[in-house]
Amino acid sequence: MTERHPPQDCADMPALRQQIDVLDRELIALLAERAGYIDRAIALKTANNWPARIPARVEEVVRNARMTASTAGLDPDLVESLWRQLVEWSIAREAQVIREE
Repeated sequence: MTERHPPQDCADMPALRQQIDVLDRELIALLAERAGYIDRAIALKTANNWPARIPARVEEVVRNARMTASTAGLDPDLVESLWRQLVEWSIAREAQVIREE
């Protein structure tokens, strides 16, 4: 794997693009890891007869993401949009197995 460098250390666009590509691979790996937790949630929800969608939890996840984004200096509206899409994908994945939707 390519070593990561701060943006200010990227002398040209190819170096900058390479760093973005490295980060993209890391983000995708984290999303794949998160999907593993969603698979475990399916098993736990099935065993407990819980629904795929738990509205209070959805809002808690989005609220947490917004706060984390704000603390990190990232646009909370952007993060909320991304997280809502991620959460909806996760719920759809759960619902396919739980057979609700």
